Amino acid sequence: MAQSSPSPTISPAMITTHGPTPPPPPPPPPTPPHTGFNVMVIVAAMSCALVCALGLNSMLQCVFQCTHRAIAQPAEWIASRRQNSGINKKEMATLPTSTYNTRSGSPSPSSLSALSCAICLADFSDGDKIRLLPKCNHRFHVVCIDKWLLSHSSCPTCRQRFKSDDFSMPSHDQIFTTS
Repeated sequence: MAQSSPSPTISPAMITTHGPTPPPPPPPPPTPPHTGFNVMVIVAAMSCALVCALGLNSMLQCVFQCTHRAIAQPAEWIASRRQNSGINKKEMATLPTSTYNTRSGSPSPSSLSALSCAICLADFSDGDKIRLLPKCNHRFHVVCIDKWLLSHSSCPTCRQRFKSDDFSMPSHDQIFTTS
C-alpha cells in the first residue's frame, strides 16, 4: 500500500502575485457646498407654485359659481345684489337728525348703545349731530351713518333693512298728530 504524504499547508504569506498591483479606486468627488442651498431654493419655488395654484383654483371656482348663478338665475341674482347696495343721498336727507344734548335726554340712558356711535365707537358729546334710523331707532353720528348708508341699506347695529318707503317725508297730518 502506498503511503500518503501529508499535504503541504499554504500560508497567505507564501502567495505572491505576479505583476503590478492595481491602483486604489479614486476618492469620490467632493460635494459642492451649495447643494443644500440649491435644494432649499427648489423646495421654496415648488411651495410658492403650490400656493399660487391653490389660490388660482379657489378664485376660478368662485368665478364659475358666480357666473353660473348669474346665468341660471339672472333676476334673483340681480335682486339679491341690489338688496343691500345702499341708499341714495336724497333718501338719506329725509332721515331725522338732531343735536345730542345730555341735559335734554336725547338718548335713553337705560341703553349703553344709545350713548355711543356703533360705527366709530366714540361716545356722543354735547353738540354732536346724530341721525335716527327708521324702524329700529338706533342713533349714529351723521357723518358715520351717511358714509355707511351709501354702500349699505341696513342698520349697522341690528342689520334691519330699509326700503325706499321708509325714507319718505312724513305728511303734514303725521307731523301734527305725533307732536
